[in-house]
Amino acid sequence: MAGHHPSRSQGEDRKGQVPRARVAVTRASGQAAELADRLEAIGCDAVLWPLIAIEPLGDEPIDPSDYDWVVVTSPNGAAELARRLTQAPRGLAAIGPGTSARLRESGLQPDLVPRVSTQEGLLAELPEPAGRVLLAAAEGARRLLVEERGADFLPLYRTVELSPEDLPDVDFVLLASPSAARALGRTRVRSTPVVAIGPQTVAEARELRLEIAGEAETHDLDGLVEALEKVLANIGR
Repeated sequence: MAGHHPSRSQGEDRKGQVPRARVAVTRASGQAAELADRLEAIGCDAVLWPLIAIEPLGDEPIDPSDYDWVVVTSPNGAAELARRLTQAPRGLAAIGPGTSARLRESGLQPDLVPRVSTQEGLLAELPEPAGRVLLAAAEGARRLLVEERGADFLPLYRTVELSPEDLPDVDFVLLASPSAARALGRTRVRSTPVVAIGPQTVAEARELRLEIAGEAETHDLDGLVEALEKVLANIGR
């Protein structure tokens, strides 16, 4: 039954650290493998259940030369920006460790990664005056930088919320975005406890009255897996 607690009767993981559990990975197809591998490594059964899809919004080259800062807010945005940039920006800011890691994988070195992984956190650390700023993000992303700093906004991709017909039998659902939380909220699996990444995802889950079993302390895959491990460890006591 969805939402039941994992039992040690199924055996502990290979390292004996946490009880085995079935965990839904809701990331977009093609982006779930790394997280699934990490779950298997801690002894969980990863169930791929994409609740979102990513649609790029163009292939036109992006010339950052008119901007003092270019800001990306997600790993998907970082990948799309890197794909389309004509040259490295003068100043490059990334919100969240996962976003900065994706930039580095693409050969781009972020100049600023705020300690608090939100646009508010970035505003607190962005130099004043910042000059011209470009916010490159998802089509429906928050636009606090536009409102507070007069940043230009460039939509790089669209996040499509899916409504899958198959409903997995899992113990926990991992949520890596507010859109995944919204998609989950429209299914019967919404009664299953969730482990969420980042303050915006947590806020959306709370708004939808989902049962939040754990919250990632760092807003990346490491934090998400560590939060799940803590939940499982508490169950196993």
